[in-house]
Amino acid sequence: MTLKAAVVGVGAIGANHARVYADLPDVSLVGVADTHRPTAQAIARRYGTVAYADFEQLMEERRPDIVSLAVPTYLHHDVGLKLIARGVHLLIEKPIALTVEQGQALIDAAARQGILLTVGHIERFNPSVTALKARLAAGELGRVFQMDARRQGPFPERVRDVGVVVDLAVHDLDVMRHISGAEIVRLYAETQGHVHGAHEELLTGLLRLSNGAVGTLTISWLTPTKIRELLVTGERGMFRLDYITQDLYFYENALAMDPEWETMQVLRGVSEGRMIRYPIVKKEPLRVELEAFCAAVREHLPPPVSGADGLQALALAQMLVTSGLEHRPIVI
Repeated sequence: MTLKAAVVGVGAIGANHARVYADLPDVSLVGVADTHRPTAQAIARRYGTVAYADFEQLMEERRPDIVSLAVPTYLHHDVGLKLIARGVHLLIEKPIALTVEQGQALIDAAARQGILLTVGHIERFNPSVTALKARLAAGELGRVFQMDARRQGPFPERVRDVGVVVDLAVHDLDVMRHISGAEIVRLYAETQGHVHGAHEELLTGLLRLSNGAVGTLTISWLTPTKIRELLVTGERGMFRLDYITQDLYFYENALAMDPEWETMQVLRGVSEGRMIRYPIVKKEPLRVELEAFCAAVREHLPPPVSGADGLQALALAQMLVTSGLEHRPIVI
């Protein structure tokens, strides 16, 4: 079954969706839309499809089966509802919407229409994240004590409608829930902003998870070098994940690797052990994500990332923004 795909919004992110769709087997990129017509035309020429300035004209004339929505966040609600009303299966780039209420409206509309709605939390599809989740699920780290996320880099000119928390921290909030299977139950944030615009551009966040682990977030648009890293510390040592290189390392706690460990009831101490770099088959996360989206549509599977998961990531991000503004912890 060949799926007819379209992309609405072909700026930096949407252009990559068009590139991947054009390369996927059994997928036909039937059109792209962008209110900036020269951008749409350039992407259409590059990938051999048709350009539109009006996405509704694209829908009417090309009748795609699946659509990636990659317009600015403040447009997700209005454009998303119009696409859902046409009965197409929809991938909305994260965050799902500008507000929780808008996100819930999209989820409800998709349910009424009977279409698949998924949210583009791309880090879930990074092969190193997949490997880390599997090792944690297998108990290789023992009890998890702490997760530390660093996501820093220069200010992106493309983002004007939200701050660094909603744009970037949603990734780490979602990944922490995804790999741990635990919920965030308390949070606190310190934020800094108004260097480039009206929103926060720096976040230091503290989280408590339902499994007892502590999470920290260091998120910034004010750092001249790009950092994407996650540390997970537990009884047997620490995993270090680099999202950019897709590398996964394990730094073992030598005491915890003692042959008598299985009979021990408490952690005796911490000492430096081996460092292991796991072999990871590197893949482009966006391609893995869109392959999963297409497979879910073809095989009537659940969405790769549910609307509820996207909504929870947004809700947590907005709570962090509130905590930073009001200088208080929030219990969930």
